[in-house]
Amino acid sequence: MTMDPCIPLPIPDDQLEDLVDKAKDYALMHGICMRQKDKFDRDALHFAPFVLFPTPFPRDEYNKAVELQPILNELMHKVAHDYDFLKESLKHAIKVDDFTGRLWYIYETIMSEGGPTQLSLGMLRSDLMLDQHNCCQCGTCPPERRCEKSGKSFCSWKQVELNTIASGFGWLGPASGLLHRYVVAEAGRGDLLKDIPDNGALEGLSGGLVEAWKIYAKPQSVIMFLVEDVTYNICDQKFHEFEIRRQCPEVYVIRKTLTDLANRAEMKEDKTLWIDGHEVAVVYMRCGYHPDQYPTEKEWEARLMMERSLAIKSPSINYHLAGTKKVQQELSKPGQVEKFLGDKAQIESVRDIFTGLYSLDHDEVGNKSYEAAISSPEKFVLKPQREGGGNNVYGADIKPFLEKIKDSEERNAYILMDRIQPPVTTNYMVRPGQAKAKLVDVISELGIFGYVIGDKNTIHTNKYVGQMLRTKLSHVDEGGVAAGLGALDSVYLVDAGRCCLT
Repeated sequence: MTMDPCIPLPIPDDQLEDLVDKAKDYALMHGICMRQKDKFDRDALHFAPFVLFPTPFPRDEYNKAVELQPILNELMHKVAHDYDFLKESLKHAIKVDDFTGRLWYIYETIMSEGGPTQLSLGMLRSDLMLDQHNCCQCGTCPPERRCEKSGKSFCSWKQVELNTIASGFGWLGPASGLLHRYVVAEAGRGDLLKDIPDNGALEGLSGGLVEAWKIYAKPQSVIMFLVEDVTYNICDQKFHEFEIRRQCPEVYVIRKTLTDLANRAEMKEDKTLWIDGHEVAVVYMRCGYHPDQYPTEKEWEARLMMERSLAIKSPSINYHLAGTKKVQQELSKPGQVEKFLGDKAQIESVRDIFTGLYSLDHDEVGNKSYEAAISSPEKFVLKPQREGGGNNVYGADIKPFLEKIKDSEERNAYILMDRIQPPVTTNYMVRPGQAKAKLVDVISELGIFGYVIGDKNTIHTNKYVGQMLRTKLSHVDEGGVAAGLGALDSVYLVDAGRCCLT
């Protein structure tokens, strides 16, 4: 299935060249940029890859995703504070996946010491894709969901994953919308502006960090961004700092690595966390989600010290574990969401976005999933307990990979997910160093941001704050912009009457 682009394509070459030049300049002059991995220069930025026009999405499905985010925030907050559920979900993975096992050890240590007792700040992003196989081919969808153009029911959202750590693009998401507003106006299509939704992700996520700092209630304390040794996606991080300063001029943001923490931080007797003379009120983790970010035991010791401290973490160790694939697979089982949400309508709205998630454990259920993947690998995605992109196994690569670990306990560290089949649209993709924008077939993934502050017993704040959209070539598997595999995009809302072609 395909969807009409917001502007009929292709456009004349002279108009294309003019719009691309203007868009590149806009991106460079508004911080829609990254550092290049292959030619790293601390003092140089290149515009981030982007598509020239916003991508159409069904208005009703977009609104549903926005309305659902506070419910997902509540669900994940409760999951993160349920020790028994986390333990049952991860009991096999922690034995065979060393990284998850190390995280679990920290969590067990904190629990044995009576914690976590302080508030947690969950800055979450629910990633969704439109799935045309969800209803376009079933033939049983209600008449009100039928597209007037194709006569078929349009597709609806399915969740790819829910991120609880280092959920990026809180700036680049809104910035893409600003870029597209400029481009469509320059293209003489100001009539489209009303259907590019506002996006308050930067203000909202930064506001969550400021709110947590105010709850900590020590005016001289700081917000610490825990960052990689080398940061490529620098603008996305720095614009959060700038927005924090705009909202709350009295708070300071410091940037430290896990190695900095290991070498120079200390937790005092009152459990306050200090580094370089600063008391840390809030830790915002933009790293710590991959084994490579813990090169020695010192970094693991620093993570444990940080978790023991009174600093408010985003995420705390229990939130980090709640975001693992095994936990999300466990939540998709019948009766599991009901343990955490009491409202039937809310339960159904959450279950409606789940796609098939399957265990590969060495038992009857896992063996059945294994055989399904071996016989029809093109229908699935194989996922480990990792964040950051580039870790999944797709299509023809699944069969040999699974056969290699068939009898190994390593199988327990993976889950299997139904491969979502999103609709295809066309757009111009613009990349640094390319002489001309290319008209290509693309698919998109929407990320909905929210934040939640609370402890085991109480949720103090729960908000939806904004969105981001990433788009990739329709034939590629991974689509991370920071990893160089996708492009920035924004949403153009359309009604069911024009959402899809045959």
